[in-house]
Amino acid sequence: MATRPPEPDLSGRRILVCRPEPEASRLARRFRDVGAEVRVLPMIDRQPLPETPERRTLILSLDEFSHVIAVSPYAARLLLDAIDTWWPQIPVGIRWYGVGAGTAAVLAEHGLNPRLPPKGWTSEALLALPSLNHLDGEKVLLARGDTGRELIHKTLQARGARVTVLPLYRRLPAEHSPELLRATLKDFAPEAIVALSGETLNNLIALCANYGHNLYDRLLIVPADRVAEQARAAGFQNPCIPGSLADNDIVATVAAQLAGRDGGSGKAK
Repeated sequence: MATRPPEPDLSGRRILVCRPEPEASRLARRFRDVGAEVRVLPMIDRQPLPETPERRTLILSLDEFSHVIAVSPYAARLLLDAIDTWWPQIPVGIRWYGVGAGTAAVLAEHGLNPRLPPKGWTSEALLALPSLNHLDGEKVLLARGDTGRELIHKTLQARGARVTVLPLYRRLPAEHSPELLRATLKDFAPEAIVALSGETLNNLIALCANYGHNLYDRLLIVPADRVAEQARAAGFQNPCIPGSLADNDIVATVAAQLAGRDGGSGKAK
């Protein structure tokens, strides 16, 4: 029987989680489970968009789509709530996809069987799936926020798909009081920061500029090479991509990187 790897030890380490809620508090609990001191400071607020007649018509025509893609766990939850309102059971014959394991898990919890790339959790990895390579005239529903990357939309259109974007929520920069920012960034002085989207990173960069806090030498956990390059261009010295975006892998990566820096084995890559 395979033995479980030992739990990471982050006793006394100071971690700042900048994810939106509720994902931020869930990840913070996992960090606390292994001894870390954690502050949550979301960089993005999300607000569901009100239902419209156009959205209702689109949901009622769900059975006309061959493929349905949710770009985030939040998009997947809102989409499934809308479907539950108008469909007594989900139509059969649809291929479901989630960008990332967390999104796929939301779909799976609803009894669906989402397709996942064999490795990777980015939009690029999803687009490499064979079932999304040849889509001449096939209808694709893309559940997402009202803004965001256009990579999936444009790539699938270029492959011949008839893509319909379903905006379900809006993203706004989170607002925090100067007192909270000072207590979190200066007094708490995090050793590692978790920022799992390009938009989160942009808002963090703007916050540092506006309030004069220099976090550029801290360990920065980012989701993909694209965001790591964005971080380096902004001046962050230690961006690091975890093995996956699952909570356990993020925690294990932070523990290994901080231990490596302590041991003189080099900075995070």
